[in-house]
Amino acid sequence: MLMTVHLPFGEIAVSQKLKWKSAVNMPALYPNQRRLYRLYLCWPFAKCGRIFKWSKASYKFAEMKGKNNLQTILLISLAMSATLCNSLPLSTRGRWIVDNAAGGRVKMACVNWVSHLEPLVTEGIHAQPVERIAETVKAMGFNCIRLTYATFMWTRADYNNRTVAQSLDSFNLTQAKEGIARNNPKLLNLQIIDAYEAVVNELGAHGLMLVLDNHVSKPLWCCAREDGNGFFGDMYFDPKEWIKGLTDVATRFKNNPQVVAMSMRNEIRGPRQNLPDWYKNMREGAKAIHSTNPDVLVLVSGLNFDKDLSFLSTTPFGLTLDNKVVYEAHWYSFDFTQQWQTQPLNRVCRQRADEFQRKQLSLSPATTRLLLLSASSSSFISEYGINLQETSQVDSRYFTCFLPTVAEKDLDWALWTLQASYHYRQGHAGGGESYSVLDYSWSKPRYPQFLERMVILQNLLQDPNSNVSPYYLLVHAQSGFCVNVKHNDVVSVSSCRKNSRNSRWNHEGDGSPIKKLGRKHCLKAVGDGVPLTLSDDCSSPRATWQLVSDSMLQIAAMDEQGNPLCLDATPSSNSTPILTRACACLNNEAGCDPLSQWFKLVPSNMA
Repeated sequence: MLMTVHLPFGEIAVSQKLKWKSAVNMPALYPNQRRLYRLYLCWPFAKCGRIFKWSKASYKFAEMKGKNNLQTILLISLAMSATLCNSLPLSTRGRWIVDNAAGGRVKMACVNWVSHLEPLVTEGIHAQPVERIAETVKAMGFNCIRLTYATFMWTRADYNNRTVAQSLDSFNLTQAKEGIARNNPKLLNLQIIDAYEAVVNELGAHGLMLVLDNHVSKPLWCCAREDGNGFFGDMYFDPKEWIKGLTDVATRFKNNPQVVAMSMRNEIRGPRQNLPDWYKNMREGAKAIHSTNPDVLVLVSGLNFDKDLSFLSTTPFGLTLDNKVVYEAHWYSFDFTQQWQTQPLNRVCRQRADEFQRKQLSLSPATTRLLLLSASSSSFISEYGINLQETSQVDSRYFTCFLPTVAEKDLDWALWTLQASYHYRQGHAGGGESYSVLDYSWSKPRYPQFLERMVILQNLLQDPNSNVSPYYLLVHAQSGFCVNVKHNDVVSVSSCRKNSRNSRWNHEGDGSPIKKLGRKHCLKAVGDGVPLTLSDDCSSPRATWQLVSDSMLQIAAMDEQGNPLCLDATPSSNSTPILTRACACLNNEAGCDPLSQWFKLVPSNMA
């Protein structure tokens, strides 16, 4: 199916079926010369790359007809960039990350990809061509990659003078070398830095944004509390060398618009950490990046493994860098394993969510509609994730709390992680990664249900430029599905992939009905274990809803006896009716599990 865009000089037909990339075969500017231009179509929340790019690719999904001159090229570029894609570079506008040109919201839905370990070779390039990995990343719904690197790769000749083949040989990684020769042969004899740049360029050519992350100084697995890489002045963490590395990276990618951000340092930590040195060095690092490449966002990490930025509430960072500063944070289950295992889940979730917002985002945990439209700083969760190889009760509890917390704020983020295996990690070759979204072959998702659960986080939910009146999506935290109304007014949960009007709700706070947007009908409880209904009787106690537990995630109406009945769902398919059941764990009983009853009213203002 083709979509035709009419322009003053002709028309352009663009494929709607292939959303990753489309191309325009266009007459050249000079006789007897033809070049193939590649055009990227955007996901609704995504950031596109340069509209037209010289390419030898064989993709030819549409053909432009028009004048054979430079005006043709310029007019197409302008028209298509205005209608299909936001423009790079990016900046901040209060809470949001936006494109410079029009101020449009850009939702960064990223995945981490490791390139900082001892061989300094991007993981996975032995298993699949880089372009195929890029296509897989986009197919999974991500629009950017946080690509790690080590400082020594840029600052020390004994690291950066090696080729990829020489580096692999030094660790006796014969299988990895053979795999790269098959799948990415052009990278094998490049120097380490050139191979890294080639990966960045290929990812950018597929429309992916890049966040380049200074993960460590000395290449090794991160992060131990005392590994010499943790804080300024540690054995491998010389501040001057670190700033030189940041400057070199900023210089190298200055003319690559797909490199939209640089993260100054991953997980600052260790016994030496202190605020005076943090402020001094982080400010100098931020200024060094910005003076070299003023287009990129500068990501600022806090103390204690990226878990503490609370000190900014009393002593601000003091730099805005022309609206380029973004604060990053990490949130994992293993930071509070014992609490997730032993303490009442409603209480633990509320405590962890509040602490995350207060210490890592420097935000008040209080929530109102579209709260963050007026926040003064932008935040980015640069790492979170769970074990996708085996079921973990702790991870399940953590992520069921994480998802509604982040969806409510519509935060930007980077999932840990993409790499399914490692060339060499902690003395072992070819080991797997249990947190990877890919299977060991690097060719397909390991756990497709998890990606479906992620859709609500990938969606663009709030836009400061939107003229749409705010409404709510009612999200089931355990599945990531949205509550919607099917035919015959059946109320169920299903994928949030389509933000249709059937999944939009109005709610004016505790003690008020949850009404279908644009209709007089509202949600009404019938009884314990009975499916929820849509009713026009919105004044009944069974149709007025309130939050009833410490987690602020259990939504209940009262039956005739005054007992609370909570929304409850256990999805076994992509469309499962919602029941109301007696509310579980309201008294924080030990061993009680309320997860099937956790729902969140997530604000949105998207058309």
